[in-house]
Amino acid sequence: MDINGDKHTLTVDHRTTLLDALRERLDLTGTKKGCDQGQCGACTVLLDGRRAVACLQLAVAAEGRAVTTVEGLAEGGQLHPVQQAFLDLDGYQCGYCTPGQICSAVAVIEEHAAGWPSAVTDDVRPEAGPPPLTDDEIRERMSGNLCRCAAYVSIVQAVSRAAAVRAETTGHTVITGHTVTTEHTVTTERAATTPAKRAAA
Repeated sequence: MDINGDKHTLTVDHRTTLLDALRERLDLTGTKKGCDQGQCGACTVLLDGRRAVACLQLAVAAEGRAVTTVEGLAEGGQLHPVQQAFLDLDGYQCGYCTPGQICSAVAVIEEHAAGWPSAVTDDVRPEAGPPPLTDDEIRERMSGNLCRCAAYVSIVQAVSRAAAVRAETTGHTVITGHTVTTEHTVTTERAATTPAKRAAA
């Protein structure tokens, strides 16, 4: 498997889930085991850039696919814009669901930019393009990830800010439900000691 850009070869029982392979065999404990039934989203990872709950994905089914966990999002010591937005806007409390929320949010922003509609999108015609990324759109798109601490307000704001940062860096326009700033720098020293980073452990 290609995990966070590195090749890994594992010999596993064919019933082993991707979640257990990541946590128990590769020590990538950022991916959390919550319900273990595909209902809470705590174990969300990216498979070829798309969201997947690792507790329902067999490890053998991920052979040859690109797996990205929360540990693989930061680059060169700089947090991914979604991670930075969660940090800046307190999009977490206990932090247990945060890695799954962040992985899901990364995919949500890309899905929205690609023009994918959601259940609350008014105009689903392809030619309509991406809908405004309102709070309702974000809530619907993130609804597969539960937060027992109920940090949902801050999570919505964090996704909105990260989407604005993505739009700024790619030159695309995104309409959100918030007036957001795109300040998203952090020192390596600070990043290493924040709750969001500790949640990955």
